[in-house]
Amino acid sequence: MQFRWRNLLGGIAILAFLAAYALAAIVVADYVPGHWLAQLLYFGVVGTAWGLPLIPLLSWMAWDDRPPR
Repeated sequence: MQFRWRNLLGGIAILAFLAAYALAAIVVADYVPGHWLAQLLYFGVVGTAWGLPLIPLLSWMAWDDRPPR
């Protein structure tokens, strides 16, 4: 697959994933206890953990299929 198409598909996949992730985080946030420490831990983990599943996708998007010079 060409680099341009990989970036287009990857960008669409990232937007779809982030929308689903944000929706899931909002739904689960309703079940987090009201204590400030529980909320701090939840939102701290959820706010940083979204990047981990995207690493393979970003790696795939950056893969260059051109022959070496």
